[in-house]
Amino acid sequence: AEAEGLRLHLSSRSNNTTGYTGVVKHGSRFKAQDRRDGKAVSLGTFDTAVEAAVAYARAAGEYQPPTVVAEAEGLRLHLSSSNSTGYKGVSHPSGRFQARHRVDGEEVSIGLFDTAVEAAVAYAR
Repeated sequence: AEAEGLRLHLSSRSNNTTGYTGVVKHGSRFKAQDRRDGKAVSLGTFDTAVEAAVAYARAAGEYQPPTVVAEAEGLRLHLSSSNSTGYKGVSHPSGRFQARHRVDGEEVSIGLFDTAVEAAVAYAR
């Protein structure tokens, strides 16, 4: 199953009523959780099981970027084969894409964007 460019983790456990790994029913809502160093870590509470499964997939690093564009808005974008977004200076730490660059050895945020291409354009400027 997929949603928002992510591969969702279907649960094979018969006692998991949500159908997704890392998602549990929490009252009338759904909680996404991951295990780190043997401890459960909450990733948030959501209205639907799919939203919680998306949060789990993001935390598990399942983001699959769309096809990478080499040019946009008349700018040559900085491609990166070692970056999961496909672009240098662009990361996907949460629900949005962040563009960052270095100034005097310090990472400086350019901003948050809805798509990787928008963030790559900001980085290219």
